[in-house]
Amino acid sequence: MSRTTPEDGARKAPAQDERSATYREVLAGGEYRTVFTANMLSLVGDYFAKAAITALVFSQTGSPGLSAVAFALSYAPWLIAGPVLATLAERYAYRNVMILCDVARMCLVALVAVPGMPLWGMLVLLFLASLASPPAQAARSALLPQILPGDQLPVGTALNLTAGQIAQVGGYLVGGLLAAVSPRGALMFDAATFAASALLLTLWVTARPPIVVSGQHHLIRETGEGFRMVFSSTTMRSIALLVFSAMLFTTVPEGLGAAWANQLDGVSTANRGLWQGLIMMSSPVGAALGALILTRALSPARRRRLLLPFSLAIPAVLIPSLLQPGLLGVCLMSALCGFFAAGMLPTANALFVRVLPEGYRARAFGVMQMGLQLCQGGGIIAAGMLSNWHLRVPTAIGLWSVLGLILIVTVAATWPSRELFDRALAEAAPKPSTAQPVAAA
Repeated sequence: MSRTTPEDGARKAPAQDERSATYREVLAGGEYRTVFTANMLSLVGDYFAKAAITALVFSQTGSPGLSAVAFALSYAPWLIAGPVLATLAERYAYRNVMILCDVARMCLVALVAVPGMPLWGMLVLLFLASLASPPAQAARSALLPQILPGDQLPVGTALNLTAGQIAQVGGYLVGGLLAAVSPRGALMFDAATFAASALLLTLWVTARPPIVVSGQHHLIRETGEGFRMVFSSTTMRSIALLVFSAMLFTTVPEGLGAAWANQLDGVSTANRGLWQGLIMMSSPVGAALGALILTRALSPARRRRLLLPFSLAIPAVLIPSLLQPGLLGVCLMSALCGFFAAGMLPTANALFVRVLPEGYRARAFGVMQMGLQLCQGGGIIAAGMLSNWHLRVPTAIGLWSVLGLILIVTVAATWPSRELFDRALAEAAPKPSTAQPVAAA
């Protein structure tokens, strides 16, 4: 086995940017196919369950507020203890963490579907089930670089993003129809998807030992090390700030879809729901198309060069809402916002993972995911608050997006040089004993 120095890695990184991995290459890996399928099962089941639980709570209480609380419980763990739970996943084999979380969610969701379960019991069980999401997602994020070398990682990430958007659209649509007939049946389907996911991971994903990092003593301390790792490194901090800034705008069309549809010219009570659905669906559809097209049409080197332009485009495409466009224009802007987000996120994710030392990936994922949740929710709230200041929703979104463009221009002005990223990639590369190829994102 030839020895590779950090300087060699830095010199080779640009050359490895020339050829893009294909979807066929990514899907040729049996382990990735298994992880992908298991994740898709869980996602579809989750969207079924979200539609079901809101219908079930509303049917029992007649309260829109309580049904919204039930829906929002799935996001709460990331805001309360997400980074700590993700750090916990770092201590154990990633495959085992994913399996254990699937089994726990299977049991808890099945209990929610038990006839006669009181409302407080449902909410407690749902919250406990949602606590398994941070370690499961962190473990999966940390496992992917072990099974997808080189440019296969951003291509695989794009494929996951596409599948997630399709699962969201289809899951909400079919789940809503099933929830209207049998909410408990939809919940049992969700429990079954977790069982199938756990079985797939057990049978067809290799059991790898956990990556032991010196200094693993106290969970809170290790979580703090994850924050320090992300924000003390110039390259990781720059990626994090870019992603967080962009996420302040990606979900605004979805979050304000109902209010936006209500203020469009020509809207009526009969078509208001349809127009809202079209606005909310446009962003995931655009993201799915962007993930499929951009990762294949552009080489890894070009995707990396376009990382900043794609980020700037996310708020920029929403600025024309100041002109009060009609439904078609709103859907087009929302779709473009998702399209450019899909061009930015997989590349940023792959670059972040590769400048991150092994043994810190799960906890760093927890830090990033918490930031994503806060920024996505914060962006919706900020645009909504602007609309409360006697502004129409399109005007508020346009003004918020102008501020976003200024924010991302500021972040881009401090973006590290290519040489600094190459040096960070070389320093974070696995040692020769692990024999894991590394390429620039």
